[in-house]
Amino acid sequence: MQRKHVLAAGVALAAAAAAVVGTTIGFADTTPGPQSACSGSVTFSAESGAPAATSDRFPVGTRLRVTNLENDKVATVTVTGPSGSCVLLNTAAMDAIREPGKNVIQRTVVERLTDETPPPGDTPLSGEAAPTAHQRRPGSAQRPASSATGSPTTPAGPGVCDGPITFSADPGAPAATSGQFPVGTRLRVTNLDNGKTVTVTVTGPSGSCVLLNTAAMDAIREPGKNLVRRNTLELLR
Repeated sequence: MQRKHVLAAGVALAAAAAAVVGTTIGFADTTPGPQSACSGSVTFSAESGAPAATSDRFPVGTRLRVTNLENDKVATVTVTGPSGSCVLLNTAAMDAIREPGKNVIQRTVVERLTDETPPPGDTPLSGEAAPTAHQRRPGSAQRPASSATGSPTTPAGPGVCDGPITFSADPGAPAATSGQFPVGTRLRVTNLDNGKTVTVTVTGPSGSCVLLNTAAMDAIREPGKNLVRRNTLELLR
């Protein structure tokens, strides 16, 4: 009888320990991570200086923390001006967090910092700003125009894809990704500094109004420049 009681007590203790361990593991697995204020990939311009960024969502002076989830490297930047991306890092900020040889960070978390934002390791504060004109879909108020080839076009118009256009390192035929236009949209991008034009199809989402791939950028950029600052964008029908 004593041996049975001892065995029963041992089984009960083991079951309780398993329950505690299982509960602890369950909580660890379900802890939510920080939500990003920008969806899609993050890339960079050739701007020099201390780590900084430009943005079509956050006003000048906003402080952001950008984390590369592939290597857990973090850059804290201040928005210094507008761009055609939710966040477009400068060279120093990109160099601080990117993988060697990569011009695009596919998996990121972008957090808006305030004076009360806890340091890394505590619960982060994620910020969402109201959508700007860059997040709005092209509206019916846009007037059709005719291109030099006779194809009907719709000018992007003021407030849509303002600012410089940059590129990712994606290979393949000229194409683009976009946070503004749906997959399958055909766009014509013109570099006003040299008159060069490229026609692209949107193949997926990104954190930019329009983010060209390598082939599209090479078709219109000035040698050695990673940005097309003066550009026009047309929707092709």
